[in-house]
Amino acid sequence: MTTQDRNDILFDRARAVIPGGVNSPVRAFKAVGGTPRFIQKAQGAYMWDAAGQRFIDYIGSWGPMILGHGHPAVVDAVQRAVSEGFSFGAPTEREIELAEAILALMPSMEMVRLVSSGTEAAMSALRLARGATGRKTIIKFEGCYHGHADALLVKAGSGLATFGNPTSAGVPPEVVQHTLVLRYNDLAQLEEAFATQGSEIACLMIEAIAGNMNFVRATPAFAKRCRELCTQHGALLIFDEVMTGFRVGLQGAQGVLGVKPDLTVLGKVIGGGMPLAAFGGPRAIMEQLAPQGPVYQAGTLSGNPVATACGLATLREIAKPGFYEALAAKTRALVDGLKAAAKAESVPFSADSEGGMFGFFLLDALPQDYPSVMKSDGARFNSLFHGLLARGVYIAPALYEAGFVSAAHSEADIGTTLEAASAVFRHLRSSNAA
Repeated sequence: MTTQDRNDILFDRARAVIPGGVNSPVRAFKAVGGTPRFIQKAQGAYMWDAAGQRFIDYIGSWGPMILGHGHPAVVDAVQRAVSEGFSFGAPTEREIELAEAILALMPSMEMVRLVSSGTEAAMSALRLARGATGRKTIIKFEGCYHGHADALLVKAGSGLATFGNPTSAGVPPEVVQHTLVLRYNDLAQLEEAFATQGSEIACLMIEAIAGNMNFVRATPAFAKRCRELCTQHGALLIFDEVMTGFRVGLQGAQGVLGVKPDLTVLGKVIGGGMPLAAFGGPRAIMEQLAPQGPVYQAGTLSGNPVATACGLATLREIAKPGFYEALAAKTRALVDGLKAAAKAESVPFSADSEGGMFGFFLLDALPQDYPSVMKSDGARFNSLFHGLLARGVYIAPALYEAGFVSAAHSEADIGTTLEAASAVFRHLRSSNAA
């Protein structure tokens, strides 16, 4: 039986009982076409699908697996935690240890609340910002994704600095009437929004290095101005670092940019692959949360003892000296090699990376906002995706997703990837010539 046959069978079964056959939409391969691979196991830098085909993994569970799959220290910590109990619905010492570890690495945070998902963390941070300021309006940026809370599922309005419109059925317009959507890296829009509505703005939420329109950086000037305007008008600056936290560096995107947010949203790496996320900031703001303050937030599985064991073991490994230097070097080698391979075949291509996170575009220059990202060649990307997949290299099955390198990726893995990419770029050039 071929790989495709086995995955087709599983996909047919899944679609009969799960909407779209998947439990998170991008997994369905709808953007790229074809049948999704059903993963059976993973180890180190590799995943194997249900038919036994091995892939070099550049998804890493969408970021958490910074050490690679099945790191011995993490597996040992999880196994010991499991032997003590799955969940208690009561506080544990390990929750304190993980909170202390996070705060020791993130200077902008004095207190932190643990939750179970990035969506939950972003939603809670938003509620906290509104509660702390007594204001309703929030700013987000086109192309930034902060989870699927109703108020954040919104696209840009029709005019400059206008309120947004729902991007999902089931979200009434009145739910997003206080969400202002601006263009990423657009200083003029940012200035106008605060000039006209500054006294009403509770917070500005941003991915300072966006990973959901592929990899796009906020310019230093833009990030700095976000900070200045929030301070000037009494709004809170929220950095969504679910993806970038402990992934682009030990202090996240805020460390890379040198900008201190009021609240930080974390996820992925801090759970080491388990369902765990967090949000935190200064004591005066965080103490507005229940049971100490009037802003309610709760969760049955928040601070789960197995998840905290996994996250704590992961943080201890990545905090070791030299970890990020080695990870960044591997990621740069991959990105530089991809650029060279594309250039050799005259394929339009640009790429960027930070720490263990990277992104590329089938464009001559790196885009700085979502409309520019949308100019990338979707059909050519789909050919690139399937060409790499057929050669055992698994990148994100969507044009607008960043990629991730782990500490487990070897020079040989990078080399194999670049050989596969060269072959696919060569095919793309010959197809265009034909």
